[in-house]
Amino acid sequence: MTAPTPFRDRVIDDGAAAVRGLTVALGERLGLYRALAGAGPLTPKELADRTGVHLRYATEWLHAQASAGYVEHDPEPDTYRLPDDHAAVLADPDSPGFVAAFFTALKALYATEDQLVQAYRNGGGVEWSDHHDSLDTGMGSFFLPGYRAHLVRHWLPALDGVVDRLRAGGRVADVGCGVGHSTLIMAEAFPEASFHGFDYSAVAIEHARELARRAGLADRVRFDVAPADAFPGQDYDLISYFNVLHDLGDPVTAARWAHRALAPEGVWMIVEPNAHAALGDNRNPAGRMFMSLSAVMCLPVAAAQHGPHALGNHAGEDALRAIAEDAGFTRWRRATETAVSAVYQARR
Repeated sequence: MTAPTPFRDRVIDDGAAAVRGLTVALGERLGLYRALAGAGPLTPKELADRTGVHLRYATEWLHAQASAGYVEHDPEPDTYRLPDDHAAVLADPDSPGFVAAFFTALKALYATEDQLVQAYRNGGGVEWSDHHDSLDTGMGSFFLPGYRAHLVRHWLPALDGVVDRLRAGGRVADVGCGVGHSTLIMAEAFPEASFHGFDYSAVAIEHARELARRAGLADRVRFDVAPADAFPGQDYDLISYFNVLHDLGDPVTAARWAHRALAPEGVWMIVEPNAHAALGDNRNPAGRMFMSLSAVMCLPVAAAQHGPHALGNHAGEDALRAIAEDAGFTRWRRATETAVSAVYQARR
């Protein structure tokens, strides 16, 4: 019998994490983490009563969370507690560190396994529309805390003159807006400006329209189905791409369209994963996640468009800058960054 090795243990741990991700998705969707947050020690029955979950399943779910160290277990009274710092990650969607909603996208990714097998063999792709709708909502929710924490406070002020133009009633096109989180955050902060979100996913656009209605912003925020290389409008003061450019099969053509649609002193803001072309520079938690997502989502989505590019999400700044310059932009800079996101500015 082969003796265990550190590498084998690591792979088993990765397998455990892959299965645990489903329990995190369940905890998010059923409100289990939210019920535990700030509640102190709870018995399985107390958790079941608070959430409407069957006691046997509540107990088993708590066992899985305790085994991972997500919750603390006191065996004598058989109670479970979600520490406050864990609650910020698992239970509080307003926390900058919240990530639980990401796991609700896993069913969309795992469901495309057969299509990915074929794509890997024949070089084809897997369209975004081939995924379950949970990919739109799950990925949107994953990036939302970072947008809430940084977009208005840090990212927009790092761009040349953009805040002043939005306060004065500027025009914004949020391209590849998904379910509209980024668009609505900007619209709430700049009531004098007008915002138009575009995405090629009709499902995402309908969800974005509903979020706009709920937020009371539907009168000045529009969402329409349109591709990145053909969205309508001219003289935008800001065109924003949030984690979009690397998903395009023809990013140069899309960049040329952005160049044409900008006002003379307008800014194209490109937010991309803060990952790097050099593999060794991605050996951190965010890098490992991005590179895995690239292999099963970003690259296949771009490849499905049959364009001249399929960048993946860690092509690096040099590749992104080359696309902008090929499209006619002459001024490029890395405006700011977080551990997860890099924010670039391109101007004519």
